[in-house]
Amino acid sequence: MAQPAVLLLTGYGINCEEETAYAFQACGAKPKIVHVNDLIAAPNQLNDYQIFVVPGGFSYGDDTGSGNALANKMRHALWPELMEFVAADHLVLGICNGFQVLVNLGLLPGGDGNSFGERRVALIANSSARYECRWVNLAAADSNTVFLQGVDSLYLPVAHGEGRFFAPPETLAELKQRRQIALRYVDSENQSAAGEFPANPNGSLDDIAGLSAADGRIFGLMPHPERAFRLHHLPSWPEDSALNPGVDGQKNGPGRIIFANAVDYFS
Repeated sequence: MAQPAVLLLTGYGINCEEETAYAFQACGAKPKIVHVNDLIAAPNQLNDYQIFVVPGGFSYGDDTGSGNALANKMRHALWPELMEFVAADHLVLGICNGFQVLVNLGLLPGGDGNSFGERRVALIANSSARYECRWVNLAAADSNTVFLQGVDSLYLPVAHGEGRFFAPPETLAELKQRRQIALRYVDSENQSAAGEFPANPNGSLDDIAGLSAADGRIFGLMPHPERAFRLHHLPSWPEDSALNPGVDGQKNGPGRIIFANAVDYFS
């Protein structure tokens, strides 16, 4: 399948759907932005897509906890269709608020085999007790995540107030054993952030910035790859431009590979 179809959820505070759709389209996919109510009204339309995305934003204003209200709505109205979707050879991506939704929904990290639905980890208030908006360095962990094939490190922005990863010790040990930790925060030298601010912007346990399902087809991360899709999105762009005067604004940024890998999976 040369051009996978991508369903990007929108509605009630999701606000990164346009940028995320652009990223997928630029990588050769066919994205469509669908309101959550329209998906609930016709849930079988999921069968028309190969990639399901919950973009970033502030769904339901984070009033009942980040991502929690949208996750509950999806669980009660879309669960059989979502289970059918993930059982097939499809991909699921959650970015920032979307990652929070996948965690609250129990799609990440999932349990043994293909069991889903139990919330086993959490993304809670930043240790700084502030909304953090900054660029961070990331290292790909030892996982089989489809979205991170060929990735060693990334430089992406974060923008969240509740991104601190937490899991009980036994769950953390299981995530390591099953190779489900996908991304970790590191410092500018690509060394462990060791929980220290600002390299670890939220105090995440074990510096975890992203998780994968055991089979690598469901991926969630707190940083925003769609905001680093082009080189000129980076804060160093003016300097890069001066050093490379022949480079125009369409040169690829570090976030592109995540979307390209998803599209290439169906090639």
